[in-house]
Amino acid sequence: MAASMTDASVQCPLCSKQFTTATINGHLDACLLTGSGSTTHDSEPPGKKSRIETDNKSAATSSSSTSSSSSSPSARFPLFHTNKSKASAQNERNGFFTSKQSPTGVVNQGVKRSLTDAERGEESGRTARDSAPQTLFKTGKPLADQLRPNTLDEYFGQNKVVGQQTLLRSLLDSQEIPSIILWGPPGCGKTTLAHIIASTSKKKGTARFVPLSATSASTNDVREVIKQAQNELRLCKRKTILFIDEIHRFNKSQQDTFLPHVECGTVTLIGATTENPSFQVNAALLSRCRVLVLEKLSVEAMGSILDRAVATLGIRVLGRDPANPKDEGSTDGNETKIYIEQKAMDTIAHLCDGDARTGLNSLQLAVQAQVSLVRSNGSPQEIVVTEDHVKEGLQRSHILYDRAGEEHYNCISALHKSMRGSHENASLYWLGRMLEGGEDPLYVARRLIRFASEDVGLADPAALSQAVSAFQACHFIGMPECEVILAQCVVYLARAPKSVEIYQAYSNVKACMRNHKGPLPSVPLHLRNAPTKLMKQLGYAKGYKYNPAFSAPVEQEYLPEELRDVNFFTRKRSDS
Repeated sequence: MAASMTDASVQCPLCSKQFTTATINGHLDACLLTGSGSTTHDSEPPGKKSRIETDNKSAATSSSSTSSSSSSPSARFPLFHTNKSKASAQNERNGFFTSKQSPTGVVNQGVKRSLTDAERGEESGRTARDSAPQTLFKTGKPLADQLRPNTLDEYFGQNKVVGQQTLLRSLLDSQEIPSIILWGPPGCGKTTLAHIIASTSKKKGTARFVPLSATSASTNDVREVIKQAQNELRLCKRKTILFIDEIHRFNKSQQDTFLPHVECGTVTLIGATTENPSFQVNAALLSRCRVLVLEKLSVEAMGSILDRAVATLGIRVLGRDPANPKDEGSTDGNETKIYIEQKAMDTIAHLCDGDARTGLNSLQLAVQAQVSLVRSNGSPQEIVVTEDHVKEGLQRSHILYDRAGEEHYNCISALHKSMRGSHENASLYWLGRMLEGGEDPLYVARRLIRFASEDVGLADPAALSQAVSAFQACHFIGMPECEVILAQCVVYLARAPKSVEIYQAYSNVKACMRNHKGPLPSVPLHLRNAPTKLMKQLGYAKGYKYNPAFSAPVEQEYLPEELRDVNFFTRKRSDS
């Protein structure tokens, strides 16, 4: 781009006109699409022309003379050619569109689940609020996606991260967004927070937002986006925010692709993951990003989310005064009023396990089921969604547990420490969390065998037999019958007296050998066996006293001379 005449003026490389830094991006986008800046107003925002018009004008430009085509925007700036790259095609398949690729002319159609841009966010929200529940339910989209908030004021449950006085909140307000990794359980608001950042950035025009999903994107797609970001920064002075959903799906070599570009600020990376970044994200990339831990939503936060949902849908909560006196219940297209019990709302908030997506979609399912049911039986004027309707649709089929992830190690650690602390109730709870989550019962049984020696030890030698018997029984009959066997063993070990004498003594032995300087001591001659004449002549077994031949234990040395005064049972561990 040509050098600017003043600090506040930038020259367009196509039409050579001067524009302010605030309007050059909008003009340049339109200028590149039309091939000429003569008909473009300075205030025209980018991406307002439809894709059909863009393709028609591109075709007309390509059919012009050779001299004119050589000076076309595509020839001068091949990056902005209207042909879609592989990354663009992949984004379209997933419902993602960059600022020049939206088929409807809208910038940033969405992140993973239709992230709308700032221009359409408020309009979409108004449309949802003005629509009857039946209209929203017939769109085919999950309710959690349709009611995704566009501002932090509607973002509930993560006050520790984006509260009023938090660092991230101030950075978002000032549009100084750092590279971050959003880590939290499903449905806690990771993608929604990225959606809010995208909406804010597009509203203020400070950055372009490019979403990708690691489940479908390749390294070439990432490189293409980075190439576009480099040109965007060089030509338009506009930053690029790259959102990678499920970033843990990228292996370590793929994650290395981001390193130099995050380091130099070419892209601002926002990654979302349900896995512990310490294990799943490169240490080098992790050091360049700030990790934000999003917690499982509380019951109170879920209540606020559900209240917002029913208010948006116009569904009346029984026993609660409506905010609008004219609102006496939501109506579908045939004037059928829809109500929901407060107890049903509370049930959803408690049973969705802190997952907002599950809670909202369960609300949608319960309402849809009742509307369909009453329609088949007639057309009553009122529909009431009760607690039983919610429970029928919200059946908890699993507990959040990952046999191969961090939760696996967290739960087994909690079980071990609860038994060590002789807390039988907690021990049974953590055992249940693991077994009901799908853990291998033999894995748990093996850990109980270890515990029987490590923590019970000589205080109750029968504990080892109990644990081994439990392992064999689990191997014989399997789940679910063996769960009570494991429960019995867990309670036995929790109630048993504890002794770590053996564990500490053997740890001292290992420390002694690890810290010994020089060659290890030789076995004393009198302790060596002498099966041959030569070995006897060399002094093997000489002076050994055979204890059964004496009426009382005899005094003789069994340790090497260098360790003669060492007592591993009373010696403090040297490595502790």
